Amino acid sequence: MSRLPVPPFTHETAALKARAAEDAWNSRDPARVALAYTPASQWRNRAEFITGRPAIESFLARKWARELDYRLIKEVWAHTANRIAVRFAYEYHDDSGNSFRAYGNENWQFDAEGLMERRIASINEHPIAEADRLFHWPLGPRPGGAPGLSELGL
Repeated sequence: MSRLPVPPFTHETAALKARAAEDAWNSRDPARVALAYTPASQWRNRAEFITGRPAIESFLARKWARELDYRLIKEVWAHTANRIAVRFAYEYHDDSGNSFRAYGNENWQFDAEGLMERRIASINEHPIAEADRLFHWPLGPRPGGAPGLSELGL
């Protein structure tokens, strides 16, 4: 199964890959998102180590059950032949109505078919006031023309 675009990446194709990942994660559909990874994909997400699509899907289901009204923006930081580094920010609230913004960096490595075989994520988050949330589009993919991280000053 090929997942376009495939390596080697140019600036344009790396940006397309990052936007496709952003759109998929904003769907909050664990099964859909897991299909972008190899069957034996390896993750480090903060201090959690995850291997394989079923574990990825389970992790994402747990994540989005507690991170409500989740909205994410990703931006390419750098790329090489089969690797992309992105920075990201996402906002959500918990079931008590407390709002948060998380910032982080991800290092991605892809196989020849364009599936992610390795994801290393470093993430920090902090509470914010609801009035300080910046990501206000309807749930789902960020609309075209909506500002990215650089335009928002993040």
